[in-house]
Amino acid sequence: MEVVRGYVGIDWATEAHQVCAMDAGGAVRWERSVPHSGAGLGLLSDWLAELAQGSPATVCVAIEVPRGAVVETLLERGFSVFAINPKQLDRFRDRFSVAGAKDDRLDARVLATSLRTDAPRFRRLRAEAPEVIELREWSRLNDELKQERNRLTNRFREQLRRYYPQALSLTNDPAEPWFLDLWQRLPTPQAAQRVRETSVRAILKAHRIRRLKPAEVLARLREQPVIVAPGTAEAAQAYLQMLLPRLRLVTRQIGEAEHRLEGLLQAMMDSTHNQTEPKNKQRDATILRSLPGVGSVVLATLLSEASQPLAQRDYHTLRALCGVAPVTKQSGKRRVVVRRMACHPRLREALYHWARVASQHDPLSRTRYTAFRARGHSHGRALRGVGDRLLYVACVLLERGLLFDPGYRRDGNQPAAA
Repeated sequence: MEVVRGYVGIDWATEAHQVCAMDAGGAVRWERSVPHSGAGLGLLSDWLAELAQGSPATVCVAIEVPRGAVVETLLERGFSVFAINPKQLDRFRDRFSVAGAKDDRLDARVLATSLRTDAPRFRRLRAEAPEVIELREWSRLNDELKQERNRLTNRFREQLRRYYPQALSLTNDPAEPWFLDLWQRLPTPQAAQRVRETSVRAILKAHRIRRLKPAEVLARLREQPVIVAPGTAEAAQAYLQMLLPRLRLVTRQIGEAEHRLEGLLQAMMDSTHNQTEPKNKQRDATILRSLPGVGSVVLATLLSEASQPLAQRDYHTLRALCGVAPVTKQSGKRRVVVRRMACHPRLREALYHWARVASQHDPLSRTRYTAFRARGHSHGRALRGVGDRLLYVACVLLERGLLFDPGYRRDGNQPAAA
């Protein structure tokens, strides 16, 4: 291992980054502010190259943000970059100021000093494959679009509840395309009184809605309307007319994002393997997709947000990131085990849905879920237990390069590799 020539702390910001560089002994070499621009980051790289004396890997850089232009620039130039959780950095800051003082220069110095003295607390960053970066952005965009759809749907539902509550009895999701077309055709209870059954039948047929009959739809819409103040229905209707194109747009964009995710995942599973790997070794995406409960959204989240732990087959890091590793608090005779809250929110949600679906379709996952519930655990706790086991099975399969086989049993009840 090469001798470390220097430690650098970068307090990240949107316009300018504060940088503190010190030598291997802890003496500060220089402190500077670097603008967030191509020229600024290039100048920072040149300064660090001087400190490295021709060996960029010997300069260790600490930063809170694990990705972005700063991180990618430094990794491209060959520097060793490490990330730390902001909460941990806050604890390290107490070494320098018990009064709670905080500024950019202090944070940069705390980062550099902490990396020098407590390197195991930092997580080393590595350059990620282009397909992983693209997958992460599409996966996050898909989540954001779904959140936006939920917000618009709630507003649409609330306005309907003001003057047209009988329409909400037709569906639990008023943002469905068929319901939006129906409301656009029948925006008020008075319009429902005048419409013909053939018009409703055409809308249902166009969207292939078979659970509802045209007569049933009209019967519900023609129920006695609520009495509202003059102007209320008109105001609510105008509000809904403004929401309608936005709902249609975000629904279409969600479909496009999901189609793009499917394409990226399929490309990852179809891509050729490295020639140095065994010929029968499966791609990680293919192995994870074979596990029960793993769909496109869960798979995209796992591959994009936990790419490094998956590549290292690091089960303990994965369970901590997904929030299934419990936290033990013990002092004297008092010992409490609580749920882990410091985790990756997207991975936590992905594992929740993974375990939920697996409990419905995989016999062993369902048995494990039932056992947790029988011991008095809550629904969420039982799913975390199921998810913990699924993470372990996934790491074993990835390490062996084998697909999941639901018919295999080990010691009578444990599934393993095919």
